[in-house]
Amino acid sequence: MHNERLSKIFACTIIGLLLLAPVEATAQTRVEPPKNKYKIQDDIKLGADAARDVEKQFPILNDADATAYLERVGRRLVASIPPQYRQPAFQYRFKIVNASDLNAFALPGGPMYVNRGMIEKARNEGEMAGVMAHEISHVALRHATAQATKQGSIGNQLGMLGMILGGAVLAGEAGAQLGVLGAMAWMTKYSRAYEKQADTLGAQIMADAGYDPRDLANVFRTIQSQERGGGVPQWLSSHPDPGNRFEAITKEAEMLRVSPNPIRMTADLERVQARFRSMPPARTMAEIEKGAQAGQNPTSGGRYSNNVPLPSSRTRAYSGVDWLRVSVPSNWREFTSQDSVQFAPDGAFGDQGITRGALLGVTSGSSNLNRDTQNYVNSILQGNSYLRQRGGYSQVYLAGRQAYSVTLSGRSPVTGATEVVVIYTTTLRNGEMFYVATVVPESEQFSYDNSFRNMLASIRIYD
Repeated sequence: MHNERLSKIFACTIIGLLLLAPVEATAQTRVEPPKNKYKIQDDIKLGADAARDVEKQFPILNDADATAYLERVGRRLVASIPPQYRQPAFQYRFKIVNASDLNAFALPGGPMYVNRGMIEKARNEGEMAGVMAHEISHVALRHATAQATKQGSIGNQLGMLGMILGGAVLAGEAGAQLGVLGAMAWMTKYSRAYEKQADTLGAQIMADAGYDPRDLANVFRTIQSQERGGGVPQWLSSHPDPGNRFEAITKEAEMLRVSPNPIRMTADLERVQARFRSMPPARTMAEIEKGAQAGQNPTSGGRYSNNVPLPSSRTRAYSGVDWLRVSVPSNWREFTSQDSVQFAPDGAFGDQGITRGALLGVTSGSSNLNRDTQNYVNSILQGNSYLRQRGGYSQVYLAGRQAYSVTLSGRSPVTGATEVVVIYTTTLRNGEMFYVATVVPESEQFSYDNSFRNMLASIRIYD
């Protein structure tokens, strides 16, 4: 009788402990990293090398608030990578590409780029975070070098910039950019198995970070519906649907501990989306690629107009390179090339360059500023036969350095009006010449003078 009572007490105790214990989610899917013969440092070097070239080819949006927001979301996701997939040496960082396409891509070792269009069109933060978690998974699982392991060569194949889009969530019009980056053949061989792994691990990262993985599934469903409707070009075969993508992610979510109040729409996302709406519209990747072909002027593809908006009194900071900072009117779009950046309002750029705005860049020099300036002016005159030099050089200061200024003018073949170009030059410590050229019709100079003056005063050079 006594023993029976003890047994009942023991049984009740065990039941009570079980009731008090936290309820575990069903075991999540195990993701096995693919075979990889390359070192972690190979991933890091490949990513760093590619990132430098990416940021020459793609227009990076230099908006401190939006970038800081993207970084915060990225850090939250990185902190939720399961321990077995973490690589302490990887340097995850996040930047925004000023392109309207719904896209994102990641580089080996951690650099990641999210299109402005992806952030603008996200219905909530969970959708954007889902795309990012998918990309982070490609990096964490080292899919780029694993792909090279399967194909037996890393040197030539991974040296191609095209590799970076192998994990892009949506190629879309970004597929055109592969013509510039030059590795379509290698890019189109990412396996469905790798995509399924990125979907699965991405869902797990999302859940741990406080998001609902079903938001990632919803993004894919939206993309698929847009494809059927002709709104978005077909996926590249480098990012194939592993099969029943929506259903598979939803099923994985059911096995995970998902917060009953997951992160969805946030004040930060709403603020950044509103900020983007106040900016000039971003170009598509196809337009960006078109401007980059064969050294073509990056403003190619734009349309000139007689109704060009005046410079905004609000400014935004540009810091597309580490050594230069400058503020320009917030309604001026930017067009980057390897050695220069142009700023112009809508209606003031096209195949023949800009009719209003500014051009900043670097050219080779001899440390003789007078001679270097003349060489640059001569190149401008040769390329724009309608311009003539007005007078000689004036000694001025630019970014606290001794500089020259010189004025050119002539009847623009685009506007039919007299155009005034003022060039400012100074020498960098490495002997190269930094230049600024402002462009405006003579009849509108008064309306632009203050903006040009403020822009010049804002320039900071850190060489």
